[in-house]
This record gives sequence, structure tokens and C-alpha cells, in this order.
Amino acid sequence: IKRTISFKIIVLYLNKQSSAFFLSPPRIKDEPDEDGYYTSPKEDSKPLKRPREEDDKDKRAPEGDNKKKKQKKEEEQKWKWWEEERYPEGIKWKFLEHKGPVFAPPYEPLPENVKFYYDGKVMKLSPKAEEVATFFAKMLDHEYTTKDIFRKNFFKDWRKEMTSEEKSTITNLSKCDFTQMSQYFKAQSEARKQMSKEEKQKIKEENERLLKEYGFCIMDNHKERIANFKIEPPGLFRGRGNHPKMGMLKRRIMPEDIIINCSKDSKVPPPPPGHKWKEVRHDNKVTWLVSWTENIQGSIKYIMLNPSSRIKGEKDWQKYETARRLKKCVDKIRNQYREDWKSKEMKVRQRAVALYFIDKLALRAGNEKEEGETADTVGCCSLRVEHINLHPELDGQEYMVEFDFLGKDSIRYYNKVPVEKRVFKNLQLFMENKQPEDDLFDRLNTSILNKHLQDLMEGLTAKVFRTYNASITLQQQLKELTTPDDNIPAKILSYNRANRAVAILCNHQRAPPKTFEKSMMNLQTKIDAKKDQLADARRELKSAKADAKVRRDEKSKKTVESKKKAVQRIEEQLMKLEVQATDREENKQIALGTSKLNYLDPRISVAWCKKWGIPVEKIYNKTQREKFAWAIDMAEDDYEF
Repeated sequence: IKRTISFKIIVLYLNKQSSAFFLSPPRIKDEPDEDGYYTSPKEDSKPLKRPREEDDKDKRAPEGDNKKKKQKKEEEQKWKWWEEERYPEGIKWKFLEHKGPVFAPPYEPLPENVKFYYDGKVMKLSPKAEEVATFFAKMLDHEYTTKDIFRKNFFKDWRKEMTSEEKSTITNLSKCDFTQMSQYFKAQSEARKQMSKEEKQKIKEENERLLKEYGFCIMDNHKERIANFKIEPPGLFRGRGNHPKMGMLKRRIMPEDIIINCSKDSKVPPPPPGHKWKEVRHDNKVTWLVSWTENIQGSIKYIMLNPSSRIKGEKDWQKYETARRLKKCVDKIRNQYREDWKSKEMKVRQRAVALYFIDKLALRAGNEKEEGETADTVGCCSLRVEHINLHPELDGQEYMVEFDFLGKDSIRYYNKVPVEKRVFKNLQLFMENKQPEDDLFDRLNTSILNKHLQDLMEGLTAKVFRTYNASITLQQQLKELTTPDDNIPAKILSYNRANRAVAILCNHQRAPPKTFEKSMMNLQTKIDAKKDQLADARRELKSAKADAKVRRDEKSKKTVESKKKAVQRIEEQLMKLEVQATDREENKQIALGTSKLNYLDPRISVAWCKKWGIPVEKIYNKTQREKFAWAIDMAEDDYEF
């Protein structure tokens, strides 16, 4: 698909697909996992080179005196790290002090009146077995508990927590009755919803106390927010897609599992009474504060700084600067892999076709299977013959390739795309005399590809291609779709359409929300009511004009002007609702958040806002504005990716 393709063509292409295709939003190693923690992030290896756009100009539009004063105060307090010199290579901080993590509360046994039944008889469980049973009971109405693999894994791990007597009795999960437990937790949930204002305020104050004490650290004389300072509680692993380990027991994390990282001259956080830390480190070449190893997949989890922190901001900045460097040599790289399609060496041809897919379809290189994972997940380099079908002609287009495989986290990737003729012919060649279970790229692996990418450009990875293609597409689409005469709601619709073009390009699909039809009906009801209101306002205006012709006095003129303004106001409100409906309908099966937060250079969006007088708040919420504070401050209206 050409980079310059218009949004309309992309939408037409999407509509031609015979069935929906889904791709899990990419889970990036420097982004939190499903529990809000960071898993095995790679540390930055090089300091940033500062771009030229460094004028300190505040172009934010005033929104009332009080809000303006508050905003100005916040900006004065904000650490503008992007205006300071970078640390020497590899150094992340010079001073780091924090209070350590907050552990999950201990298990509270169920009341005596809440019974567990096995084979129709009441059975009193030991505390450990009862706690694990409650994890299953809380999920009783969820489809997870109907899945064979979930039930099998849960029962196996549950039995490990039982006494020998319980093991000999409880031998069949189907004979277990968790109904009373489930009802108890539902009642608790309902009670929380019915809490008084005073009770809710008490909980809020306790959360604020914890945040104040544990949610911040001191890094190089600046107070920085911590992303997630609470250790995940024990529970049942869910995973994503059809993960083979779903249902397994996530064990309680203890202080003895925890590694603390802080500076030597800081106050080391004390462990809970009666416990000790596994280890205390003073490593300023890494960015994490706390780490531990979880038991399901043996991966290391981290507590790190909030996305708005200097360390995270610098990482983002460097990521987009790397993608901008790719812009300078991408044409050369594309010309090279096109030439390589004709190579006499099969391994060179395969590498070139794989790189084409990574470039055009944002496929992962592969080799991301977690240790011990048995699911049949693949990436570009590990595709098998059975994962693609070749169609000389399909849906009115020539040289179509149909992909169908399980990607990262066991999420199905299904897509039908047109490719260049020589790519199609090469794929036919790669598939000759092979069985369905044979490798498509049998002369290629991720190590070979990654080395080749590094040879092409320092720091080049499959993700850099996604970042580059996403950002350049957004910039092109914004130029094409933005109409100067449009009002703010219409311009925002253009922005979202440009963002959707990126999501389609990166195959960031989602299933329509379950509440979609209902929400659209509610919105249509509002539109119909607004139309009726507009019709009434126009009749009143017409009547006022007729009355003014007869009376010809100043009071009648003022009435006419007032009615005109009312009509204009209602027309604007109606247009806003109709734009919202259009936006929501077009966004039904597209996930915009992944690209906006991870693949789109925020300076493109900020520059667009400044150029067209759009408040940045309309594009980024408060959390996102904090994450991209560096871009909001640096980017001018003429910024080019």
C-alpha cells in the first residue's frame, strides 16, 4: 500500500474485506502490561541529540483567569528536562530515593455463613485453598471459567494449595459449587456501589495518602510520579487471546521477592516488619525502582516512573528521532529490498520479502514467544506455508495475499492485502514443494533479519518502521484532510480520520463495542431532539421577523437578533452531534489509542493544533498532555516529521 494513499481509498479498501480482521494492539516492552507493570524493558543505550526547535514560547489559549493562573503555576513547577543537558551515555540518574512498593493486603477469610459445596455437600476449606477458590468464584460469570484450558490450569494449581485431605476429596472441578462465594462477592460489589458519600470520601482520602507517600520519588532533585507503586495481588492469570497458561495461579509477592533500586546516598526504604528485601541495588544505568520475578512465565516485572517523567519522555523523544532518521534513508532501503527480490540467492530474496511485509504491513519480526509458552504463535520470520493463501485475483484486485495466523499473545491476525507482482511470484517460489507445516522463509530467522536492519541503519528495528510509517502517514493525511474553513468539530473529525488511516495501515483493529448500537441509538435520539429544537427556533425567528415588520421598533429588532443567535447556537450544537455520530460510526472497528500513544510523533499533532487554532486538550487528555509535555512545549506550527 503506497504511503501517499488517500483516506478515502483506505476506507474503500477496508470495506472490501469479506470478514473483519483483528490485531492485538502492540504490547511494547517499555509500556505497562495488562496489570500496569513493566516487563523486561530494554534500557536506552544512547543519549538524545537535541533537535533545533527549542524556542520557549507559550501558545496555549487562555480559558478563564482562574484556569490560566493555575495552568501557569503548574507550568512553572514542571521540570522542563528537555531544556537541560543530557547525562553521559548510559547514565539514567545521579540520585534516586523512593519509599518502595505497597503490598497487596492479606487474605480475609470468608464469613461462616458463606459455604463451599463439593458434590452437593458443605466442605470447609483450609485458608490457602479457600483463598484460591475465591479467585475462581469472583470470575464465575466470566467466559474464562468456561474454557477448558482455564479450568484445567486452575484446578491443577488449586490442588497444590490444598491439604492432603482436601486433595483426596476434591478430585473433579465440575463437582465444585462456588455459587455462595460468587453471590457474596457480588453483594460486596453492589455494597461498594451503594456506599455513602462519606464512606467514598474516606476511601478516596486513604488512596490519596498512599499516593502521597508511595506514589512519588526524588530523582536528581526533582519530584517524579511513579507509574504503579502497588504490587499486584494474587489471582488467576488471564493472558490475552487463547493463552495456554490462562487460569494458572499468580502467587502472592512477598518482600523477600523484591529487589529495590536506589542511589547509595539515599535512604533505603524499610521492608515491612518481620521481612527483608531480596536485594538492594544502586544501579543508575537502569530506570526501574522495584523489580520481582512473577511465577507464571518467569518474567521480570518492574515498577517504573510515570509516562510523564523525564526518563519516559526522553525514551519517547529518542524513539521518534530514530524514526525521523529512517526518513532520510527509507527510499534507499526500499529500493534495495526491491532489487533484492531479483537476487540469485534465495536467502536474500526471502529477507527482502520479509522486510517488505514489515515495512508495509507493520508485522513483527517474530521471536517474541515467552519462555515456556506452548502456543503456536508466529511473527514475520516464522510464518509457515499454512499461514498464507495466494490469490492471483480477489475482490477485484490482482496479486492478493491472505494472512491467517496467531500473533503475539495468541491474538489472531487475519488480513487480505494486495502486493507487488514480484513479491507474489517470490511467495509462489518460496511455497513450492513444501508442506503446510513448513517454514515460508526457510532461509531466514529473526537474528539474520535484525542484523540486516542494523546494517541498514543504526538503531533500526521492525518497530522503527511502524513508527516511521505511522507518523509520516498522519502528517500526510492531516495535510490532505484538513479544510481551513471548517469549524473546530469538523477539523477534529479530520484529525480522527487521519488517525484512523494510520490505524488501518498498522492493522489496529478491534471488535465493535458491545454497547455500540445502544450508544448510537442514544446519540441519534439526541440528534432528533436537537433537530426538533432547531425547527422550533426557526419558526420563532420567522415569527419574530414578521412581527418586526409590523412594529418596526427597537425591541422587535433585539428580539430578532436574539432569535437569530439562538438558531445559530442550535445549528452548531446539531452539527457537533452529527460530527460525533459520524466519528463514532467510522471508529466502530478501529483502535486509535495504540497508534496515538506509541507510534505517532506527538509533535505532528501539536503542530497541527497550533497551526489551526485547535486546543491541544481536544486531541490529548490530561494524562496524555503530561506524557507529551516535551512535544507541546517544543513543537511549532511548522514542525515537519
